[in-house]
Amino acid sequence: MRNILNLKNPDSSIATKLIIAIGLLMIILSFIFWYAILKKQEKDIMSIAVRYGGSFVNFTKESIHHSLLTASRDETQRILETLSTPEGVRQVKLYDHKGAILYSSHKESIGLTIDKNSVSCRGCHTDPEKSGALLNDQPKWSVSREKGNHTLLKIVGAIPNEPSCNTASCHAHTKEQQILGFIEADLSLAILDEALFKQGLALTTYVVVFVLAVALFLGIIIYKVVSKPVRELVSGMKEVAGGNLDYSVPIKSSDEMGVLAEAFNAMLLDLKSAREQGEKWTQTLEAEIAKKTEEIQRTHINLMQTEKLASLGRMAAGVAHEINNPLTGVVTFAHLLKKRFPQNSLEAEDLNVIIEQSERCSKIIKNLLTFARATPSEKGRVSINDVLSRTIFMVQNQEKFHHIKFNIKLEDSHFTIIGDPSQFQQIFLNMFINAADAMNGRGNMFISTRRLTENAKPYVEIEFTDEGCGIKEEDMPKLFEPFFTTKPVGKGTGLGLSVSHGIVKHLGGYIKVKSVVGKGTSFLVRLPLAEEEK
Repeated sequence: MRNILNLKNPDSSIATKLIIAIGLLMIILSFIFWYAILKKQEKDIMSIAVRYGGSFVNFTKESIHHSLLTASRDETQRILETLSTPEGVRQVKLYDHKGAILYSSHKESIGLTIDKNSVSCRGCHTDPEKSGALLNDQPKWSVSREKGNHTLLKIVGAIPNEPSCNTASCHAHTKEQQILGFIEADLSLAILDEALFKQGLALTTYVVVFVLAVALFLGIIIYKVVSKPVRELVSGMKEVAGGNLDYSVPIKSSDEMGVLAEAFNAMLLDLKSAREQGEKWTQTLEAEIAKKTEEIQRTHINLMQTEKLASLGRMAAGVAHEINNPLTGVVTFAHLLKKRFPQNSLEAEDLNVIIEQSERCSKIIKNLLTFARATPSEKGRVSINDVLSRTIFMVQNQEKFHHIKFNIKLEDSHFTIIGDPSQFQQIFLNMFINAADAMNGRGNMFISTRRLTENAKPYVEIEFTDEGCGIKEEDMPKLFEPFFTTKPVGKGTGLGLSVSHGIVKHLGGYIKVKSVVGKGTSFLVRLPLAEEEK
């Protein structure tokens, strides 16, 4: 029975749990049984004591009957003193309806009045202090504790008015008076208390021995039926975890444990067969994986360029709508008109604004052409905040973004990353276009950058938040799949997020998405910082 119990950590042993649970149940039931038996014994003993106490009171009435008829006070007193001499009789007294003690085995109490709150009065009257009304069900006894903590039984018996009393010439009792007085006996139950204590002690011993014996046999049974087979199964699992698929659990019983062991051994045979088949497939798959990996890399490069051109095409429509060939003529004629006005005149200042805005349009076109140009990837140290600012400048003045308010909060740091600036610009532009589409070209967009540390490694997190329609929960797992899009035909290729995810993952980062349908979406792009940023 080694290791059958683990009391320090009972959750780790099913045998311990069973023994504790059944043990507690046995202890509770045994305690209830023990308590019920003790109370039953106490009630039975008290019933016997009351019965014999009543017999003692009746015997006392018979003993003093003659002396009361003859009005022999000395004889009555002598009889009461004699009756109080046996062991256990504490006091015998006789009193009238008013509670005045007429006779008592303790002479010093003769003439005193009994306590009106005792059973002597409350056994008959509803309220001895105020009323003479009698109870319907009159208790004739009570128990209390005397010195030495023994039980004291106080029992009261009435002295009825007999014909021999109301017809005698020496008595003044009328025939209508039913009760002449009361006899009260105080009896010590010390012997019964001792017997009850010994019975309780013996019963407690029997219950404890019973619980311990059952617990011992229960432990042996649980060890044989549960604990030992479970340990065999655990040992088999450890062998399998170590790679030994030739192991077999040695349980041959026909119960549930035997069925479980048989199923476990069958599983080992299946695993062994599957491992052998897997080893054969591995050799074939390695060549296929290498071939497919090369194809995926080429496809990914093409997808990046395709998304770049698609994004440029969508942007070019807005740019072409606002900026056209007359831009050069506007700038030229603005310079010619400027020469006709004094240098500091109001007209000259207005022409300067025209020239400045035209040159700004020219710069936007230049950035678009630079972005669209397919150039070889050149990695270097790139400032994320600078690339993000240039991208925001490029999209801010496009028609698609005219009704979108940009809320920019960039942390005061360059956030240097090793990578290709055009790839970062492609990621950011895709985020802006998706946000604008989600908001139907109207709303607030929040852009922020911050530094954070994850697994002791520094990252820059770029957050793009819009107030658009949000993303449905069932679409979240498919966001980064190639060609998956929720946009109408002609408004999206389904490659933007896939390409962006591939670029970020290649750089050692990742993209997190948080979205609430009807409220908006947040894309959090995390990229690892270069060494000097750490």
